[in-house]
Amino acid sequence: MTNDQPLRVGLIGTGYIGTTVGGQFHHHPKSTVAAITEIDADRRVTAAERFSVPSEALYEDYEEMIADAALDAILVGTPHTLHYEQIMAGLDADLHVFCDKPLATDLGHAKEIAERVVESSRTLMVGYQRHLNPAFISARERFADSEPTWITAEITQDWLPQFTDTWRTDPDLSGGGMLYDTGSHLLDGLLWTSGLEPTAVFSRMEFVDDERRVDSEATVLIEFANGATANVSVSGDLPCVREHIHLWNDEGAVSLDGRQWEPRSVTDVDTENTEHVPYIDHDGQVNKAEAFLTAIEEGSAPPATVHDALRVTAVTEAAYESARAGEWIDVDLD
Repeated sequence: MTNDQPLRVGLIGTGYIGTTVGGQFHHHPKSTVAAITEIDADRRVTAAERFSVPSEALYEDYEEMIADAALDAILVGTPHTLHYEQIMAGLDADLHVFCDKPLATDLGHAKEIAERVVESSRTLMVGYQRHLNPAFISARERFADSEPTWITAEITQDWLPQFTDTWRTDPDLSGGGMLYDTGSHLLDGLLWTSGLEPTAVFSRMEFVDDERRVDSEATVLIEFANGATANVSVSGDLPCVREHIHLWNDEGAVSLDGRQWEPRSVTDVDTENTEHVPYIDHDGQVNKAEAFLTAIEEGSAPPATVHDALRVTAVTEAAYESARAGEWIDVDLD
């Protein structure tokens, strides 16, 4: 990306993330959608029309697109288990990478990506949008100098009724169930907002498949290096989306709340049980493409880094292992 030439982005996948974040790149003056990979021919043509991409820049195979198209970056918007190979292919080609969550569904793969990013001059940003949410930013600032000691967090969704018989409930593509999908945002939100280092996990899950890979509900207990604990609950078999995160320390608490995918609210509570609602300017929130472009242009860390995403994968993998083994599992970040 230069002052004269916009960042040329290749989309890998034209599902929700590919079209939504792809649309952000399409409309931004400093970027353009230059090529598209989509295995479904009809969706490939529809996306090309939407983003004004010529037929010669349409591909069925992402490796062919990376090798053939003139690109500066790729957007990885594919099912979870495909992220590792596609991210690594982008880094191998010296491209910037925007990847939807999760980073990977295998901890070894997530660590390998993190090591590659450290060695690379390219930017990798993961699509954890709470890092751009003013309510979560406010809460993170609140705990910057005084760590929380007790956290509760929950999210509900009609996830299972929506996604039965889709790739999200196919563990070979999703890597798991509700915890690896919507629950991944909740885990990331509390880890990033608290700034704490997770050390061990105990989990119980309700699985909907015989192989015990796809969870519809999960309760996850997390221990942190400072002695704090978090009690996390996700349910994908309830009528609607509700999210609640509460972080406490000796100075009081912060609550983050929201319904559906509306902007989240934040409430401060002091030791006298007095509530205060700080002013939150949601109109000033930047989108994912804008944040990615800024990080590349300034050479700065993106809002959601590879290390942020690595911690989420480590906790998630420990949670699945714990649920199957029935015991505490150490979080392996080394």
